[in-house]
Amino acid sequence: MKDLKKYEGIIPAFYACYDRDGKINPAAVRELTQYYIDKGVQGLYVGGSSGECIYQGKEERKVVLENVMAVAKGKLTIIAHIACNNTADSQELAAHAESLGVDAIASIPPIYFKLPPYAIAKYWNDMSAAAPNTDFIIYNIPQLAGVSLSVPLLKEMLRNPNVIGVKNSSMPTQDIQMWRDEGAIVFNGPDEQLISGLVMGAVGGIGGTYGAMPELYVELYRCVKAGEMAKALEIQNDCCRIIYKMCSGHGNMYGMIKEILRINGGPDCGSVRAPLAELIESDIAIAQESAAMIREAVAKYC
Repeated sequence: MKDLKKYEGIIPAFYACYDRDGKINPAAVRELTQYYIDKGVQGLYVGGSSGECIYQGKEERKVVLENVMAVAKGKLTIIAHIACNNTADSQELAAHAESLGVDAIASIPPIYFKLPPYAIAKYWNDMSAAAPNTDFIIYNIPQLAGVSLSVPLLKEMLRNPNVIGVKNSSMPTQDIQMWRDEGAIVFNGPDEQLISGLVMGAVGGIGGTYGAMPELYVELYRCVKAGEMAKALEIQNDCCRIIYKMCSGHGNMYGMIKEILRINGGPDCGSVRAPLAELIESDIAIAQESAAMIREAVAKYC
């Protein structure tokens, strides 16, 4: 019997950590991992969009995961996103992740070429076969991948006993209900509608802004589970306002979040990797305002 309880709760998407030369900073990776342990989150989603995986080589991605696991193993649920835009590299990362003892691997569909469902299924099953003792999670993010998960494709994937669920970043919360009805556990993806996703049956959330304000999302999750829906809605509304503010600058959102983390006493994770836009001078005031909004909300709700 699989232990699926370990996936319930708030799972921040882990941020890329770079040094001043733009190289992976293992010390910062470890520090950021411990930071989230101390914040009381359920787990971490490593190597996804927030981890800037699309702009990293596979050896860099291995270094990140190795340093996360050195700190988090046995303390957090770790889901490693291992998709590359070819099957062989994806399988190499899958086997590497399993060798480190991650709880699950995850993958977006192949991007660029629009493949038929049977080819997507083979891509996912091939990387699952490279980690035969590890749970597998489908990452549905059609607005970026250009491919939407369908019920028939999910049914086909659920024939693989390692496939346990879906990280669902599509906007309709109806999708959560559909995937759940097929027997998959579902993680809410869009941070702005976590409360809605939980009501629709998501077991938890995996989010790109969770790491900037983990206390708020942990408390939101607790409130929903305790039936304190009025407070949960207040927290969700404030989280949304903070997200809108942090996205209002020139620089990339992840660069903004890393600056917010620094301002609020978190680790120095560096900047973002080109071609993502770095922050400019006018962004610093936005980061400071966003950081203050987070501190005020944490003091109010937590």
